[in-house]
Amino acid sequence: MSLLALDLGTTGIRAQLFDRQGQPGFSAYQELPQIYPQPGWVEHDPEIIWQLTQQVIAQVVAHSPEIIQAIGITNQRETCLLWDSRTGIPLGNAIVWQDRRTSDLCTQLRREGWELPIQQRTGLVIDAYFSGTKLAWMLKHYQADPQAIKAGTIDTWILWKLTEGQVHATDTSNASRTMLFHLQTLNWDPTLLKLLEIPSEILPTVKPSVGFFGETSICGYPVPITGVLGDQQAALFAHGCDRPGLVKCTYGTGSFLVAHTGKAPVLSKHRLVGTVAWSIGNQTGYALEGSLFTTGASVQWLRDGLGIIASAEETEALATSISDSGGVAFVPALSGLGAPHWDMEARGLLIGLTRGSGRAQIVRAVLEAIAFQVREVTDALALDTDVPIAKLKVDGGAVRNNFLMQWQADVLGVPVERPKNIDTTVQGAAFAAGLGAGLFQDYSALVNSRPIDRIFEPGDNQLAAQAGFSVWQRAVERAKHWA
Repeated sequence: MSLLALDLGTTGIRAQLFDRQGQPGFSAYQELPQIYPQPGWVEHDPEIIWQLTQQVIAQVVAHSPEIIQAIGITNQRETCLLWDSRTGIPLGNAIVWQDRRTSDLCTQLRREGWELPIQQRTGLVIDAYFSGTKLAWMLKHYQADPQAIKAGTIDTWILWKLTEGQVHATDTSNASRTMLFHLQTLNWDPTLLKLLEIPSEILPTVKPSVGFFGETSICGYPVPITGVLGDQQAALFAHGCDRPGLVKCTYGTGSFLVAHTGKAPVLSKHRLVGTVAWSIGNQTGYALEGSLFTTGASVQWLRDGLGIIASAEETEALATSISDSGGVAFVPALSGLGAPHWDMEARGLLIGLTRGSGRAQIVRAVLEAIAFQVREVTDALALDTDVPIAKLKVDGGAVRNNFLMQWQADVLGVPVERPKNIDTTVQGAAFAAGLGAGLFQDYSALVNSRPIDRIFEPGDNQLAAQAGFSVWQRAVERAKHWA
């Protein structure tokens, strides 16, 4: 038995095989080009996303020793697009979750008093991050026959393409990231659709995350698509965080800390967002999330923007070559600040520089700032749930950095658990597909079969790390409301 999982990420497209125990096999990956039309704008070409998806599927199918029995999809969540249902041609580029072009519209909505009503309905704060204002912008700027428009996030687009236009759907976890979806009714909210002038008929059907979505013949034979999850919910699913008190953080382009909150949505009082964790049948689980826009992207900036490192792997040795950052602090507000600040006008800040500051101090300050951002969110989470975090489960490319993981444990004062397979997002999609197809019966057994690589315990640097966090918070205040 083979399962195929697709991870439609922000920086690349991955396809991976999984066996009958849910363990990973052959993987194919293609980097996704980023498009920056002007400052604050980030786009992807939907046709390129589809082309790369076809390429990685073809590579994986060629290496599969068995017939693929089900496909699962996970995706960057808030990125969205419009296309013509008759031709299947996109009306323009997809607008990426990092894009800030609708900041003014978000400010207007807040001024009009929509912040609390939108939070009560969707669990979300008003921010350009979410899909709703992006779709509203596209409907005003892209030319098309209104009767032929289809809209969706990247999972919806790839479902449409995989099923040759037969399925226009999404799942509850992705729908809950649009700022258009009511967490209680689990339907598109008519009041918010009217507010943003988005016709309900262009939106996809919302289905449970685990179950049958449609069928594709892209493998050369019919294969059911039986699981769809937003990327952060897929990681939560793979970690086994299926009940209150269990928390994970994915360290990617941005970082996303998510805690399962049970069978009812929790309204955050500390600027986290409420979201659907996943749905199976008529059972829906909810979560609280802190979204940090710029974490791994800060390391990319060190490499591509400043040119002070050649690869991300260099950062660990540079950070450990010195005992501290020498007073240098970095605020990674390169795309504004996410949770718990939600300040679209914040900008990146490097402060505390002296003649003794060099690239090691700057690199270390950037890594420390990633951990400090996560600490801010765990503090907010503890206040919202009255449940202190006991352990943090982690995944994503940056968790290979042992300095960062140890610093994270020291800053939080709790153990940090790193699995051997750090591509947890794509594994969650495989788990969902296998369960949705009836190929797996025991979710707990799947989760428990995942080997753990290392647990980082808080060490001797706890006091220094927590003192550094206080200093860093002062720097954050200086970076806010800059633009």
